[in-house]
Amino acid sequence: MTKKDRGKIWLAAAGLLIDDDGKWLVVKKRYGGLKGKWSIPAGFVDAGETVDEAAVREVFEETGILGEVVTILGIRSGVIKETISDNMIVFLLKKRKGALMSASSEIECAAFLTPEELQSDPDTSLMVHYFMNEKNKIVEDKINPGDVFGYTSYKIFDCR
Repeated sequence: MTKKDRGKIWLAAAGLLIDDDGKWLVVKKRYGGLKGKWSIPAGFVDAGETVDEAAVREVFEETGILGEVVTILGIRSGVIKETISDNMIVFLLKKRKGALMSASSEIECAAFLTPEELQSDPDTSLMVHYFMNEKNKIVEDKINPGDVFGYTSYKIFDCR
């Protein structure tokens, strides 16, 4: 299903998988506003699946790692160009099995990186930085993930 088929209300899921060594599973996409930036594996929820199933599927498709949902980390909700409601539920996952895949048509690369590596890398996305900060316990509505996205409203609700 393409963006055009999704109407004006979008639902996506993301899966932040942290391994036993405390490293975060992140990807660099080949397209869109997150092209070339370390981000949390994510994508749209498909018909016939729950939002948590979508998070697990997206992580597997983008990285080759099969995860299991632990809890909800937060919700990202925004409005694009004052017309499209763009919503994402971010789950914390633990690894069940699998090995990192090499690049795919969508993903430039996937890696397990430490929070310190992500913090110091200028190519780390806003959302990754947001979830690295343990002090974010409230709604954050004064942030802009980048003009490339066209958000006229953008909020992250921290559920930790």
